[in-house]
Amino acid sequence: MSEILNAIKANQQRFLDELFDLLRIPSVSADTKFADDVKKAAEFVAQKLKEAGADKVELCSTPGFPIVYGEKIIDEKLPTVLVYGHYDVQPADPYELWDSPPFEPVVKDGKIFARGSADDKGQMYMHVKAFEILMKQNSLPCNIKFMIEGEEEVGSENLENFVKANLEKLKSDVVLISDTSMISNEEPSITTGLRGLSYLEVEITGPNRDLHSGVYGGAVANPINILCDMISKLHDEKRKITIPGFYEDVETVSAEERAEMAKAPFNQAEYNADLGIKKELGEDGFTTLERVSIRPTLDVNGIWGGYIGQGAKTVLPSKAYAKISMRLVPNQSSEKITKLFTEYFLKAAPEYVQVKVTPMHGGEAAVTPTNSIAYQAAAKAIEATYGKAPIPLRTGGSIPIVTMFEKVLGTKSVLLGFGLDSDSIHSPNEHYGVWNYFKGIETIPYFLKYFTEMSK
Repeated sequence: MSEILNAIKANQQRFLDELFDLLRIPSVSADTKFADDVKKAAEFVAQKLKEAGADKVELCSTPGFPIVYGEKIIDEKLPTVLVYGHYDVQPADPYELWDSPPFEPVVKDGKIFARGSADDKGQMYMHVKAFEILMKQNSLPCNIKFMIEGEEEVGSENLENFVKANLEKLKSDVVLISDTSMISNEEPSITTGLRGLSYLEVEITGPNRDLHSGVYGGAVANPINILCDMISKLHDEKRKITIPGFYEDVETVSAEERAEMAKAPFNQAEYNADLGIKKELGEDGFTTLERVSIRPTLDVNGIWGGYIGQGAKTVLPSKAYAKISMRLVPNQSSEKITKLFTEYFLKAAPEYVQVKVTPMHGGEAAVTPTNSIAYQAAAKAIEATYGKAPIPLRTGGSIPIVTMFEKVLGTKSVLLGFGLDSDSIHSPNEHYGVWNYFKGIETIPYFLKYFTEMSK
C-alpha cells in the first residue's frame, strides 16, 4: 500500500497543521470555564469529518457535551468498523511546570508538546486522516462509523445513554479505539487488558470555621492532619489495601500468563531513571509490570485544605479534601468497591471530625481476546508497518467504555494505540511523537483492509 505512504508524504504538513489547530482548542471537560472551547473542539472534528468524506455528520446533543457522529456506508454486506475517540482533554494544571504553553503546540525532538497531543486528540485524529486518504483514493474497504465524545476525561457520564438510544445507528462488527500505548517504537504491542476505575472525593470537616492555629492548635482536631492519618491507614506495610473485602473478587492470573507477561522487554533501572526515583514501591510479591496491570491499586490524586497561597497564614482549617482513585482488575465491580471504600472510610473517622464521601465516576476492567478476527487483523496491520509482530500486553489505564460497548452493543473492541508510556499524558509536558502520528495514519488502513478480508 505504497499509495498510503505517498499520500501521507504529500499531505504531511497539512495533517500536522490541522492537528495543531485542534490542539490549540483548550477543550478541558472538567472545568466549566472551558465549556465553550469543548463545544468548539466538537465542531472542529465534525467539520473535518465532513471534509474527509463522511456522511450524516452531526453533533448529537447530550445533557453534557455533544457527541460527534459520522459514517460512510459503502455496502451493507461489508463489515462495519465503529471508531471511538474523544476530543476533550485533561486540565493542564499546574501550568508553571510546562516548558511551553500547553495549548500552543510545538515540535521538539520529533515530539508534539501540547495537552491532548497523545490523549486523545493526536490518536483520534489519525483515524480522520486515514479515512480521508482512503476516500480520496476510492479504496475504503469497509463501512466505517465515527463516534467521538467530549466527556471521556470526566467519566463519559452521558455516553451509555446515547449508545442505548442509538443501537441501530451504532451497529457495527468491531469498535476500533486508539487511546492506548505501545511498549516502544522498536517493540510494538497491542493492549489486551485495561483496569477498571472507582474515583471519588472525600471531605473532612472539623471546627465550623477556620481557626487561629496559635489560639486553638493542640485543642481542636486539624482536618488536614486527620485526613492524612486516615489515608495512611489505607495501605499496610506490604502495600496491600486494607479495606475489608477489597481483594475478594480479584482475578487470579495464572503462573503461565505471568510468565508470558515477563517476556515483555523491561528495564527497572531505566524505568526509575526516567521517573527520577531511586527505588520503586508497590505491593509485595509482584513485579512492576504486574503491579501496573494485573493488580488493583489505591492512590490519592489530589489533597488540599487550609491556606496554600504565597507566604504564611497560621490557620487551623475547617475542612480538608482529597480525590482518590482505585484502579480495578477483572471481576472487581466499581460499584461494589466504591461502596466498600465509603463504608470503611466513614467507619474509620474519629468522632472529632465529620466525613463525607462523594463518588464521581467509575468503570469496569476489560480484557480483549487475542483469538478474535479484530485482534488478528490489528496484529497483522502492525506487523505490516512496523516490520515485526506485536506483543499482546495488559496495561494499567482505564477505558470504562470498552466493557459498556460489549454489554450494550454486543460488540468487542480492539485497542490499537500508538502512544508511548513516556508521553506524559495527564502530566505537564504531554507529548506525542510526530513519527507515531504518521505511523498510525499508515497502519489504520491496513487494519481496515485485513479486518474486511478476514471477516469474509
